[in-house]
Amino acid sequence: MDLGPSSEPSQLSFEEAEEVLLGAQAIELLGLLPNSSNYTFLARLETPGVASGEALAVYKPAQGESPLWDFRSGSLHRREVASYRLARFLGWPLIPPTVTRREAPMGVGSLQLFIRAESRRAFFEIRDNSPEELIPIALFDVLANNADRKAGHHLRDDAHRLWVIDHGLTFHVDPKLRTIIWDFAGEPLPAPYRADLERACAALESGELAKALKGLITKPEVELLRRRVEGVLDRAWRFPSPSSGWSVPWPPI
Repeated sequence: MDLGPSSEPSQLSFEEAEEVLLGAQAIELLGLLPNSSNYTFLARLETPGVASGEALAVYKPAQGESPLWDFRSGSLHRREVASYRLARFLGWPLIPPTVTRREAPMGVGSLQLFIRAESRRAFFEIRDNSPEELIPIALFDVLANNADRKAGHHLRDDAHRLWVIDHGLTFHVDPKLRTIIWDFAGEPLPAPYRADLERACAALESGELAKALKGLITKPEVELLRRRVEGVLDRAWRFPSPSSGWSVPWPPI
């Protein structure tokens, strides 16, 4: 199965893509991706065993993270992986396969399969034409306490799938929701998502999901995640509304 630079993630299962990311024999940094506040590299992976022998990925090394006053230094790459694992457990939204890679040019960091897709217009076209596609993203951001959801984080691939990226500012113990998606403020939880959330809540209580997040976020952050899931499941819960101008990221793209 071809994993070349122009191939699509649909050619691999998530598990197979994770194996490719973890098993790549060499990582060549092709350059920094523009408009990133932290070091974010486009990388070429040597992947023996697949047809093309290579794949593209996004590499975010811990030592390239800019210091922040509210997020622990060196933790952003782990939050990227934690977000992916939560999304995989829920079944939504689509986050590209993401792993922790220790053997890499700048040391430990997150390695995410590169998605060749449209990003500049994707969010605005979706909001205008099919806003229901944004519901699982808005709901996920509430659960993950995402402090940085911008328009450019939405990717539409050639198969018309909607992917979301950039989840380094997530899972803080303090309320941090900062997003461009406030379209559903005041609306109740859509029924189709309840079963997934009930399953996640049970898995957090039993430790199954907490185990998958161990070493990526702290125990207090896992506990706050559990409480947010419980809160969303409350029959009285509604999508939140922006509390101030800070609630919308700037620039919004």
